[in-house]
Amino acid sequence: MSSGGRLDWAALMRAGLCGLGLRPVEFWALSPVELQLMLGTPGREAPLLGAGLAALMAAYPDDKEARQDGGA
Repeated sequence: MSSGGRLDWAALMRAGLCGLGLRPVEFWALSPVELQLMLGTPGREAPLLGAGLAALMAAYPDDKEARQDGGA
């Protein structure tokens, strides 16, 4: 994320705008620490965001009747 104590803004913008799908206003509202939390720690699993969370919520809805498997 940084080289020689300076932030690599081009890489951060690519990660935020392209990788995380943030809009520019959302990207610029984040602190570097918040962005790092969203990106996850290198070598570790990334946090669950966007599409991954939506897929999990669809697979395991709070309402048993909304389940596609018949509400078992």
